[in-house]
Amino acid sequence: MDHHLECIGCRARYPSIETAYACKSCGDLLEVSYDYDDLRESVNASLWKSRPLSVWRYEELLPLDKGSVKVSLGEGGTTLHRAARVGKLLGLNDLYVKNEGENPTGSFKDRGMTLGVSKAVEIGAKKVACASTGNTSASLAAYAAKAGLESIVVIPHGKIALGKLAQAIAHGARVLQIEGNFDDALKAVLRLAQSNTSLYLLNSVNPYRIEGQKTLAYEIWDQLERKVPDTVIVPVGNAGNISAIWKGFQDLSQLGLISHLPRMIGVQAQGASPITEAFRRGQCRIRPVQNPETIATAIRIGSPASWKKALRAVKGSGGLMETVTDEEILDAQKFLARLEGIFVEPASGSSIAGLKKLVEAGAIGKDENVVCVTTGHGLKDPEIVQRMFEKPITVKADQRSLEIALGLNR
Repeated sequence: MDHHLECIGCRARYPSIETAYACKSCGDLLEVSYDYDDLRESVNASLWKSRPLSVWRYEELLPLDKGSVKVSLGEGGTTLHRAARVGKLLGLNDLYVKNEGENPTGSFKDRGMTLGVSKAVEIGAKKVACASTGNTSASLAAYAAKAGLESIVVIPHGKIALGKLAQAIAHGARVLQIEGNFDDALKAVLRLAQSNTSLYLLNSVNPYRIEGQKTLAYEIWDQLERKVPDTVIVPVGNAGNISAIWKGFQDLSQLGLISHLPRMIGVQAQGASPITEAFRRGQCRIRPVQNPETIATAIRIGSPASWKKALRAVKGSGGLMETVTDEEILDAQKFLARLEGIFVEPASGSSIAGLKKLVEAGAIGKDENVVCVTTGHGLKDPEIVQRMFEKPITVKADQRSLEIALGLNR
């Protein structure tokens, strides 16, 4: 499809075939830009209903040339759960959970990776790489395996949930652990990609990753019978996802398919919250957190690459940024599992924890239509549950012992 790359700062334009991750003039990130007048003529939204709910249902809005190979594992089409029991607990009448843990490798990253790896194949790349706190590495490795590409993953030593690391290793990635945090890993792999043209970088600084992830907004709209929610709440780490979802809703608006835009709310862990702090100070730049710390490893990022896009999404939508403690995250993870049967990793619990705080503060009304995005499956990080939740009880195998343990002898 016809598109080009454009700097989010100085608006410099680059051809779509450019392998670039930042503007050569001002250093800001690039994004994919379209001629919406042309798209309005070519997009037939009624046709989408005849296709399975998935990322590729919306292929007319994805920047892949006609005839190019789609590297897919069946991503997207995740359930939009009506969370009535959690809604009742929080005093909300219309709460939904978009559970991205249902994707092939267990996280929302698959939405971006199907397009990113397809683009890598289209341009003839032989190797793909990423820095990761876990989920990106799992997704990159799986999609690279599907495409027959070599995958390289750079992670911070000792700071990755074992479930995610196991996925990357199982899919054949070359995993390099470095001293430092995620921000150090991203800087390192970005330098590698910039100096080695054979290496295609697939972190969220890659504008094509964002294009795949924006389909989450299209699906929410479709699943709500083509209505827009009042509020969408998203966990924020490197900030690519909230930026992507906002871009998806903007696409629908530009195409005349929706009449208004939702309010975007981002939630960060208290120990890794530079975007929230900038938002609260009313500043247009973040102050990176040098040593980010949180139990939610997927959002343990002190210098988010997409911070500027995230601030624009929140401010442009009339939204908010909020922080939550590790204790609030674990509480939310627990009651989502026990009230709705949805098991998510800690980072995902931050959207529910943030919702709870905002309802209590009166920032979200009881009759608002709210969608919380949960970004990854609970089995990504089972050690947290084993360490922080209740332990199994050991009893004798006879009936009386079992009844006593279960309180059935009262």
